[in-house]
This record gives sequence, C-alpha cells and structure tokens, in this order.
Amino acid sequence: MPLLPALPDLVLRQRCGVIEFPVHHMRGGTSTGLVLHAACVPPDLALREELLRHLMGTPQSGPLPGNRQITGLGRGAPTSNKVFLAEVERHAGRPRLVSTLAQLAGEHAHIDWSVNCGNMSSALQLWGLDSGVIEALAIGAHDIDIRNTNTGVITTSRMARELDGSFTASSIPGVAGSFPRVDLFLQRPAGAKTGKLLPTGNVQDQVHGYDVSCVDVAVPMVIALASQFGKTAQEPVRELEADTAFMQAIRQVWSAAGLLMGLRRRDGASMTLEELERSETIPKFCIVGAAAREGHIAVRYFTPQAGHASLAVSGGCCLAAACLIQGTVAHGLAHGLPPVGPADRDIEVGIENPAGILDTTIVARQDPAGHIAIHGAAYRRSAQILLRGHVPLYQASAALKAWLLKQI
Repeated sequence: MPLLPALPDLVLRQRCGVIEFPVHHMRGGTSTGLVLHAACVPPDLALREELLRHLMGTPQSGPLPGNRQITGLGRGAPTSNKVFLAEVERHAGRPRLVSTLAQLAGEHAHIDWSVNCGNMSSALQLWGLDSGVIEALAIGAHDIDIRNTNTGVITTSRMARELDGSFTASSIPGVAGSFPRVDLFLQRPAGAKTGKLLPTGNVQDQVHGYDVSCVDVAVPMVIALASQFGKTAQEPVRELEADTAFMQAIRQVWSAAGLLMGLRRRDGASMTLEELERSETIPKFCIVGAAAREGHIAVRYFTPQAGHASLAVSGGCCLAAACLIQGTVAHGLAHGLPPVGPADRDIEVGIENPAGILDTTIVARQDPAGHIAIHGAAYRRSAQILLRGHVPLYQASAALKAWLLKQI
C-alpha cells in the first residue's frame, strides 16, 4: 500500500476567527488521551503547557478542586489525562517514532513530563499509520521502534493487517470487544527511570513498618504485601479507595520509598517528600497477594494517587520482573513460575487484576552469583481511534495565538 497523502488532520487552521488545533483522540490499552504531531506544538514550555491545558480542560494555574474538565477532552482519571507528542526520526536508516508524554490532572495545573505510559504507547503506531507520518502497512506484520524522550526507553510496536486490509484484532482485559492488536516489546527496560533494577540496592526494604520491594523495570514501583495492610489484593478498587486509613498508609509508604529510591524530577533535581506525596506518576504502587485463578500472582495497582481499574502495562512488566527476583515480596507470593537460568529465556507471567489477567513475557537470565538481568519485556494491548479532528482554542493567550498563527 502507498504512503497515505498528507492529511488535513495534521494542519492548524482558523475558522470564524478562532484557531483550531489538530488532534487524534485515542485509546491505547486501558488509557485514553490525545496524540499530537510534535511539529504543531510550541517549543516554548510555557506555551506548550498552556495549549495542553486548553485541549484537556485543566486549570491554567493553581488548583481547581472538583474540576470536571467540561471545557476539554480529559476525563478526570489519570488514565484519561494523557497527551503524547509524536514525530518521526530516522535511526540506522529506518524510520522511528519519537514520543513525549505529558501527564495532566483534572484538579490542578501541574503537568508531569517525567514518565512514559505503556498503555497509551500502544496507540502511537496506529496514529502514525492513520496520519500518514509512517508508511502504510502492507499485508502482514509491521514493526516500528518508538523512542520515548521521558525515560529513554526504546519500545518496538507491532501491528498486522489481514488480506482485506483490516488490522488484526484482539481483546484485552478491561476493554469490551476486539480492536486493532498491538504487541509492544520493551528493550532494556531495567532501570528506566533510576538506572538501577533495584534502586535502593536491596530486594526488600522496611518502610514505616511495611515490607516493600522497590523495582525499576519500565517504571519505578513500590511493591507491598497486601496482607500487611489487612488486604488480599482481591478487593474491588473502589472499596480500597474508600478505605481512608488504607489510602493514607500507602501514601506514606510510597512517598518514603520514593525518597529511598532517589527519584528525580525532569530537571534532574531530587524529588522532595512533599513532591512525592502529590505526585500523579511516580513511584507507582501496588499491593500483591496470592493468585486465585489462572495467574501467577494477584495485584491491586495505584497510579499512585488513584486505584487502577485494571493494571498499567508498564507496572505489569515491572511486577512480572519482580516475581523473578529472589527475595522480593512478589517472588515470595508468585507460584508456578520456572526458575531463571544462566541463559536468556522468555518467561511468561500472568498477573491477576480487577479486569482479568495481564499476560506478560520477561526475557531474563541469572549469573552464578544469583544476580538477575532483565533484557526485555513484552505485553499485548489494543488501540482505537476515538476521534480525529480539530479543537477550537477559544481562550488561547495572545502569546499562544501569535505563535500558532505563524504556523498557519
């Protein structure tokens, strides 16, 4: 199939005196948000963030408790307040997508640029194909690498087309129905944020009296025993969120553990305890328990401020890797997994979550001293275009209008 022609969906325009910005509103895995062509977005950070807040309906400054985002495309939950800026570069003679994630929150103006999102990443190849910035698929499988600027992680995205031109479809936990299937392969995911598989140097730490494991594979995460909080990791997410004592306890644990992990802001400065307490993105947090069905372990996952209706794929890969590391709280609960050997092998780990079982594959080996190396992680998602079009910017500042008008 030939390359798609340049689509008007990627072009800024003006109608009735109002500048209209091109967007793809998409679902990737169990997250939703926008994918924007990076070339259309202001390079100045202040103007860029103003634009994203207009698009998503978040406050332009300070807190706004109870904001329902009725002026934008955001949907309240962190999993539906994501914006990817995407473009194409050439690497080793091949096209490669470049992605930058902005994580917004409905009730305040702060935008977090420090993490990636494995779920929304599964929408990027479909965006590229639909918008024409990458070559259209012929029949069969098509791979493209994605370099994420937030974390430096390289992901390989794979989609396939059937004989009739339609995308091969798949169903995943947490999403009703079948949609275009995307297989995502994380390359060198260990130490994505901190540079270390075990950021504290320990397989277990005790934080505020709780045994936790701090692991960084695709995303830094604090893994805790559900039983120490009086839980089983089988509870409905809303029940956990309604337990104020539990939520306060895990907030204290993830904040203190974040300090132990040495987490840093995007500018390289160490995050303070106060910054960790209000962080919408890092560290992720989960409680784990024994599996009750066909999985190897059960989990309830937090982003961290809110419970997740299923399980983020980045967090799933991190937990799956932790299940293979001897001495972690996850390894002690996981059952039915083969031992890690001296040569790289694919080990499949099924993680029970509120929406079903997330199937992951970890590529790992262990040296004679017992040190484990994680060389890859893969997971299956599906993607969907919810809407493609233009968003009128009714309240853009004079500075933002001036920059955008120069691009028209």
